[in-house]
Amino acid sequence: MRLRRTKFNRNPRPSNVGFRRKGSICYFQLVLRLHLKPRGIYRSKIASACFAAALAVVFAFTSNLSAQQPAGSQPAHEHAHGPAPAPTNLQVLPKTMTGDEVHELMHKWEADLGTECSSCHSADPKNIGPNGRPRLNFADDSKPEKATARLMVRMVEEINAQYIGKIDDHGQPPQPVSCGTCHRGHLDPPAFVAPPDHDHDHPEHEAPPPTPK
Repeated sequence: MRLRRTKFNRNPRPSNVGFRRKGSICYFQLVLRLHLKPRGIYRSKIASACFAAALAVVFAFTSNLSAQQPAGSQPAHEHAHGPAPAPTNLQVLPKTMTGDEVHELMHKWEADLGTECSSCHSADPKNIGPNGRPRLNFADDSKPEKATARLMVRMVEEINAQYIGKIDDHGQPPQPVSCGTCHRGHLDPPAFVAPPDHDHDHPEHEAPPPTPK
């Protein structure tokens, strides 16, 4: 009887390693599974060096992405601007207000009226800005809309001081009125239209009893 000689491969090749793509971690797993076999200290050292190199590449990539985003960055303010100059020709607003305070108040009024600064302020053709357009002359009083705005500001202040401020709202401070109370984002306040009356039963309203004499 003859026995077949079975050839044994003393150095079998590693089987194909199946893996799913999971970013850089997948590559690390492949390196470890191929090289961390009992083939000697030399191959283990190579695997460790490859793993460290891969980590260094990923760390450098993520650091580059982080550097592209400045730390503490915040969205630009809607009305971002440099320091505003000191205001002049203030006739209704307190003369102690700074340029930045007046600037922010004007932007609030813009939102209340749904308009722009040019609605009340005239342009100075002799003062051209970087965009090629004339800058506004805030101290000029040539536009009649500016006089109307001053009159409306006085009206609002009087309503809040003489009427709203005297209302007793159960111990709570009353809500002051503003330009937006009536304008609602429109330069010309829209007329109020009452909603149509709903169908419901109205009880009979009897006349009050006569007052005894």
